[in-house]
Amino acid sequence: MLLEAKNVSFRYAKKDEFILEHFNLEVRAGERVALVGPSGCGKTTLAKILAGYLRPSSGEVLVNGRALPSRGFCPVQMIHQHPELSVNPRHKMAKILAEGWTPDADTLRALGIESAWLSRWPNELSGGELQRFCIARALAPQTKFLICDEISAMLDVITQAQIWELLLNIAAKRNLGLLVVTHNMALAERVCERMVRCDDGA
Repeated sequence: MLLEAKNVSFRYAKKDEFILEHFNLEVRAGERVALVGPSGCGKTTLAKILAGYLRPSSGEVLVNGRALPSRGFCPVQMIHQHPELSVNPRHKMAKILAEGWTPDADTLRALGIESAWLSRWPNELSGGELQRFCIARALAPQTKFLICDEISAMLDVITQAQIWELLLNIAAKRNLGLLVVTHNMALAERVCERMVRCDDGA
């Protein structure tokens, strides 16, 4: 499996300046790649394009040589920096999980999700607990690539380490490709095999 951004450019409507211009990126199944760069360089914009949330102004995103599906489940899933913004505060966690797919007990156990949490509201969970749910929701059987956009930036150091250990173990078992979007070079060096600079595009 191969995820590709090919000559991707993007600019927002009514703005002359491109956020991304002729950007190229490849992530293979089982590979862990860091997308690094300062704030404002277009990391999150590229992540949203790769996950199908935004359409590029030019260029294309391919999975195994085919365009991302416009309908149905996308094989590229994105986990966001702020888990509280990724869930419906009016739903309990069991319903939130069921919106995409229903993770099995093994997946929940692997992520350290306790069964008692399923009956809680999002505001009754910590940031780390919520992020575990967001990861579980992204790990549907059809998922082949995960885009992790600063997923531990808002967590304490101990929780960061726990989240990454769990995620890397699951990714290795399922041979998932990971794109780790971060400005934290220490994290990039610790969890990834290679790095791509957002302002390089190669």
